[in-house]
Amino acid sequence: MIETILHAGNILAILVKKEFSAAGIQFFTPDSFSQQLGYMKRHEGYVIPPHDHNPVPRTVEWTQEVLFIKSGKVRLDLYTPENREYLQSRMLTAGDVVLLAHGGHGLVVLEESEIIEVKQGPYAGEADKTRFPPVEDARVRYGEKG
Repeated sequence: MIETILHAGNILAILVKKEFSAAGIQFFTPDSFSQQLGYMKRHEGYVIPPHDHNPVPRTVEWTQEVLFIKSGKVRLDLYTPENREYLQSRMLTAGDVVLLAHGGHGLVVLEESEIIEVKQGPYAGEADKTRFPPVEDARVRYGEKG
């Protein structure tokens, strides 16, 4: 299952649940995204020819990150980009992958978890993010597919 979570026409997150499977190659992100998320399912013996990537100047305005939930269970909370208002949550479990593209987000670890994070660099330290208060547990609501 693939779920694209939108707010005001902007992609906040793309969630790839562990159950997703499809033949071939599929990218879930628009070509314009500075972080690309794709999926490949190839048969035994398939060869991806050796290659490297050419230097291409790029400008990254917003950090986008990909989280791979290796083990455990976490709650993903999503917030509006404009004023950091809480929108909704999703449950992520082992094998799920999410691209966080726009807006605010927070995680609550519900079981001991291992999470692999991939994002653009170089890291700018505290200048890289603005922290704000999390949603109160009593206000948490899961999206229609969460």
